[in-house]
Amino acid sequence: MSQIDPENHRDFFAQFLDDYYAESDEHLTLVRRGLLLLENQLNEPGVPRTLLDELFRSFHTLKGISGMVGLVEAEQLSHHMESYLRLLQLGEVPLSSEGVEVLIAGTTMLEKVIAARRNDESIPRINEVLTRLEAFETASPLVERSVDDQVVQTAGTVEAKDDQSRQWRFVFTPSVALSEEGTNVNKVRSRLLEVGEILRSTPMVEKQGEISFEFVVATTAGASIFDTWALGNLSYAPLAEEVRTSEYPTALAATPETTEPSKASLPASATAMLASAGVVRVDLERLDDLMRMIGDLVSSRSRLEENLKNARLRMPTDDWRRLQETSSAMARQLHNLREGVIRVRLVQIGEIFERMRFVVRDLARESSKQVRLEISGEETEIDKFLVERMMDPLLHLVRNAVSHGVETPDERRAQNKPPAGLLSLSARTSGESILIEIADDGRGIDVDRVKGDAVAKGLIAAHALFDSEALLEILCAPGFSTRLKADRESGRGVGMDVVAKAVTELGGRLSLSTTPNQGTSFLIELPLTLAIAEALIATVGGQRFAIPQSAVREVIEVQPATVKVLENNEIISYRDSVLPLVRLARLFDLGEKRDGPFHVFVIGSGQNALGIAVDRIVGQREIVVRGIGDPLVQVPGIAGATELGDEQVVLILDVGGVRRLAEA
Repeated sequence: MSQIDPENHRDFFAQFLDDYYAESDEHLTLVRRGLLLLENQLNEPGVPRTLLDELFRSFHTLKGISGMVGLVEAEQLSHHMESYLRLLQLGEVPLSSEGVEVLIAGTTMLEKVIAARRNDESIPRINEVLTRLEAFETASPLVERSVDDQVVQTAGTVEAKDDQSRQWRFVFTPSVALSEEGTNVNKVRSRLLEVGEILRSTPMVEKQGEISFEFVVATTAGASIFDTWALGNLSYAPLAEEVRTSEYPTALAATPETTEPSKASLPASATAMLASAGVVRVDLERLDDLMRMIGDLVSSRSRLEENLKNARLRMPTDDWRRLQETSSAMARQLHNLREGVIRVRLVQIGEIFERMRFVVRDLARESSKQVRLEISGEETEIDKFLVERMMDPLLHLVRNAVSHGVETPDERRAQNKPPAGLLSLSARTSGESILIEIADDGRGIDVDRVKGDAVAKGLIAAHALFDSEALLEILCAPGFSTRLKADRESGRGVGMDVVAKAVTELGGRLSLSTTPNQGTSFLIELPLTLAIAEALIATVGGQRFAIPQSAVREVIEVQPATVKVLENNEIISYRDSVLPLVRLARLFDLGEKRDGPFHVFVIGSGQNALGIAVDRIVGQREIVVRGIGDPLVQVPGIAGATELGDEQVVLILDVGGVRRLAEA
């Protein structure tokens, strides 16, 4: 008999924990949404039973899977919130604002406990929250009854739990043969639910390396009924009293189970297997590896295309044409493959937006303000990697909007505004980019005050031009704050620099617009994905550059005679207006083209429109974006580098950096 490999054992439970965190995130998202809906029902005549049922099932699942990974604190919190919801379901206690508050406090603590386990940090103390939850539970006469007298809701009726109930231990080991016969974990669990209540379910690694599932079931049925089941690899035995009380505490097992078949008691790994057959969880690192491999394929196909160009004059036309057709077909297939992998990586940005509801609620209550949150475009899809990286920046912007932007109800009434401030979160796609806007209708930013503080701190000169770009740069300066006293929401001189750094690292752009007494809006522009992009290839002074196609609004050809000079700046007439020009050759000191027409990339719109002049455009390509990590070779205006198949480096322009260089 072979011994289990300790390394494989660790890998299994590491994967098990990953499943636990993913499952917890899904249920916590449902819980947050459900609790906010529950709070809105406080002034209504009745609470929808379906809402209570959904919350109960989520907490019941969180309790079960937390027990599987040994996270006792999360298990206890989930258990007590589940118990309180059961009392609400049975009508034993009324729904109150205090009850909703304690459920929200318990959920917040539950999130902190799971996050601490995920980040290998010390688990926060939960005693205070548990005491508050227990106080609401003891308000019901149900709690004073013994376990044997507790009621169990079954198919719409209430009946007493049988005193003759016994606990049995079942172990099922799946196999390929049994699966082909239709016998799987789901079937076993359904059969067990027919005869009793599942108190516990646990995945186990056997000595042979096989994975089995252990179930503990409370039932009045005798062993004779189990003998009739044609379920291979299912063993069972009654639990002794001392085992039942030590390994499977009655306090955790006594909570009534909903009779509706669900995944409530299953561990995360089993839940993943029993979920919809069309859903598979994939580790983000594996998708990153897949994108890197696709990037290598893009580079290889570029080299193939370059070699075909060189071979055109050395081979028969028909042969070359067939090879060219094959290369073009590969390009289309590779493009479709890239798009397919990107779609797999995309998730709805509503995943972030929904979490902000809790944040706004807590901040408004602590600051004695009224804030109404509006969300739009939550179905907009964004790369999962970007979701993880944008959580903290969005949190900072939301906190700043509530703390700095939205006024108190009295201040708003004095300005003939509604007492409740409006905070809006919106998202939309624009070409290969996603735009995220955080806007409020508050007091706006006092530009004169910010400039005065910046001058006093030596950040800018008193006579310096102070437009929206300069304002944003000052607000994002490390340590800069207009708050004299720090509070929980903001005012510590941190936040906006974190936002700017995160957006820049992701290849995005942050912009700001503000109007006194009308509000402030922050706009974040991010690429949909970071690895591969469509780009236009241009030459400047013999050097090739790539500019992301998503950043280009229009490409125009310009005759030298149409260029005018105004205060040492070049401009051209453009669509009944003027367009300032920036010559890339002059910016990077590459040697200017003196005669003949040239091409201009138009970026931005309206007052922010800018023309980037290049010698000529040589084509459009799909490029693999490679970052430049060495600070000694990082250059303002350059976002990274790529290779087009001829083994020569092509620099990728950073449009925002080029604009800042030109303004400087």
